[in-house]
Amino acid sequence: MFKRILIANRGEIAVRIIRTCQELGIEAVAIYSNVDSTSLHVQLADHAVCIGSAKATDSYLNMKNILSAATALGCDAIHPGFGFLSENSTFARLVEECGMTFIGPSGDIIDMMGNKSMARQKMIEANVPVVPGSDGSVNTLEDARKVAKEIGFPVLIKASAGGGGRGMRKAFSEDEFDDAYLTAKAEAKACFGDDDMYIEKLILNPKHIEFQILADNYGNVIHLGERDCSIQRRNQKMIEEAPSKALTPLLRQKMGEDAIKAAKGAGYRNAGTIEYVLDQDGNYYFIEMNTRIQVEHPITEMITGVDLIKEQIRIAANQKLTYKQSDIHLNGHAIECRINAENPKEGFRPCPGTVNSLHLPGGLGVRIDTALYQGYKVSSHY
Repeated sequence: MFKRILIANRGEIAVRIIRTCQELGIEAVAIYSNVDSTSLHVQLADHAVCIGSAKATDSYLNMKNILSAATALGCDAIHPGFGFLSENSTFARLVEECGMTFIGPSGDIIDMMGNKSMARQKMIEANVPVVPGSDGSVNTLEDARKVAKEIGFPVLIKASAGGGGRGMRKAFSEDEFDDAYLTAKAEAKACFGDDDMYIEKLILNPKHIEFQILADNYGNVIHLGERDCSIQRRNQKMIEEAPSKALTPLLRQKMGEDAIKAAKGAGYRNAGTIEYVLDQDGNYYFIEMNTRIQVEHPITEMITGVDLIKEQIRIAANQKLTYKQSDIHLNGHAIECRINAENPKEGFRPCPGTVNSLHLPGGLGVRIDTALYQGYKVSSHY
């Protein structure tokens, strides 16, 4: 087992990982920018290192400084959390090259599953249902028009390297298609430095259902049920629910089995999420895989009793999965609400500032994952 883990993140996920490290008897190293010196994760960690200025590219995205800190403090592993460098294949490879363990999948797997076209092809090979769409990338307007006509409108234009709703546009007719395609392509280039695009059939009024999986280095893969993430704003999840009321026991079983097939087909290791869209007729289709722990992982933990961060660390330490599929039972119901610092009077714009008063609820069945405390200053930088 690891002796010292650096958490390459901040906020509530850093706090969450630190607490599991402490339960396992592992020293936790926090990193922080100069505006985060009073943050909760810094206070809770066994060691803390300032790695740069407030700008994310100078600190939480600064691979050189993060790796230097980890090496200097004798860390044997790095947990990326979510966001920032968590799905950066270059970072995953550099961690390993520096003689440490990246707590997550390999850089090659991150690359493959992060590329929507490659992931789609891998799922087809694994016999996992995918949304009808283009066979690989479509990178000229002329080819894109042809594919859209073959699929039939409405269609969804997506960046191969996309995520978080960026580089994605809907086109409900041929008249709308050109503008939607060119806009999505330009946005993909600006956001990801990669304007490879693909096109798929737009599933109207779908449910967004994702399955949590765990896979060790010995070929063992399990799923821990689903999360319903259909309530979104600007393609960003806001409220998540587990289990989903939209799934029958038989449908849950089929989708879970396909999630395991997807992970095995990709040669996946560690924690990941298989995301599906579910149409009104009960048909489901793979849309993407997230190669990291999810913001909404607590609701899965609440209904299964499995500490996903602990399992991530154990798998990365080359231990076998603690659980078999038959050990996983969904008990009760959990709903997660994301609380954001926004001003509803200003169109829900981000609203940094000092938390003057904070009273968090408690009691049976209540869980709060947060880095907030009374007097904490919410930064405008993150």
